[in-house]
Amino acid sequence: MATLKDLLQGGLIIADIKAIDKVGVIREFAAHVCAAGKVRDADELARVLLERESMGSTGIGDGVAIPHGKLRTLGEVIVAFGRSHRGVDYQSLDDKSAYLFFLLVSPENSPGEHLKMLARISRILKNPALREKLRAEPDGRELHRLILEEDSKYPQK
Repeated sequence: MATLKDLLQGGLIIADIKAIDKVGVIREFAAHVCAAGKVRDADELARVLLERESMGSTGIGDGVAIPHGKLRTLGEVIVAFGRSHRGVDYQSLDDKSAYLFFLLVSPENSPGEHLKMLARISRILKNPALREKLRAEPDGRELHRLILEEDSKYPQK
């Protein structure tokens, strides 16, 4: 199984999400990963992510949301990270704003890999000190380093 070091590239970090609502966050992520050459159709990606959100919010609480979905046309797992300074009403489970976002998109034919990466992301975000550092850190490259450092604490299974 891949780790975040394998998947989260520096160009897939949005240090200051501009969107002010859930749909905007998803569209901003879709446009970003499309511009980075990871997907061909930002609208299709946004549709898939919003479809998943309609089943229940991926805002897991503690200021965190993990929008995720599966694309039939995708050849590899994609992970991106974004941070909102002002917070977004993401209809999170704890009814609080989300500030930290991990986007996870997988090929349709790899449900096991998708679930394992979802669990890995959830695990590192359980650390309140990391969440606090990610919210406060001004530098995008440092955000990347902090995430990879935390991820390295958990051996690959």
